[in-house]
Amino acid sequence: MDHYFTNNNIKSNIKIINSIINEKQYDFFVDNGVFSKNNVDYGTKLLLENIKEIDGKILDVGCGYGVIGIYLKMNYNCTVDMIDINKRAIHLSRKNIDKYKLNDITVFESDAYINVTNKYDYIITNPPIRAGKEKVLEILIGAKEFLNENGKLYFVIRKDQGAKSITEHLKAYYNLNILTKSKGFWIICAEN
Repeated sequence: MDHYFTNNNIKSNIKIINSIINEKQYDFFVDNGVFSKNNVDYGTKLLLENIKEIDGKILDVGCGYGVIGIYLKMNYNCTVDMIDINKRAIHLSRKNIDKYKLNDITVFESDAYINVTNKYDYIITNPPIRAGKEKVLEILIGAKEFLNENGKLYFVIRKDQGAKSITEHLKAYYNLNILTKSKGFWIICAEN
C-alpha cells in the first residue's frame, strides 16, 4: 500500500484547497499521494497557532505540500528550508512557494536528515506517524544533531498515536514543554 511518506505511482489530480490558519486564509495546491490532501489537518493548524515569536533559521521536516514552512515564512522574520521524502510533495511545495512568490525558501528531497547539512534555530514537524514509531523517533531524536545551541524542536502528535510513550522517550534527549492539548493532539516544544 502506498503512503504519503513514500514515492508512489498514484494518478495525479492537482487541485487547490483553502484553509483558515490564525484567522487568515491560505490556498494550497494539493494532489493524491500526499498527507491531508482534502484540507490542512487540525494538528498542523494547532501546531502553527502555538508557535510564537519565532525568528531565525527553520527546517520543516516532512513538509508535504508546504503548509508549515510557507505559513512561517509569511508570518515571521525567518529563513526556511523544507524537506520531504515524497517527490510529489516536493513538487507541490515548490508550486505553493511560487504561488506566494516566496522564492527564498529552499525545498529538497531527504529521508529524515540524510541530505541535510545545515544547522537550524528551529526544526518543526508534523511527523509521519503511519511510517512507524521508529521513523518518528528518528526524526524527533535526530533533530538534536541539526539544531543550533538553544535550538528548539516543535512537533505535533496525537495522544492515541503514541504521544505519551514518545514524549517519555524524548525526555532523555530534550527538555520538553507541552504547549497545549486539544482534541487528542499534543503540541510539544523540545529544547536542545
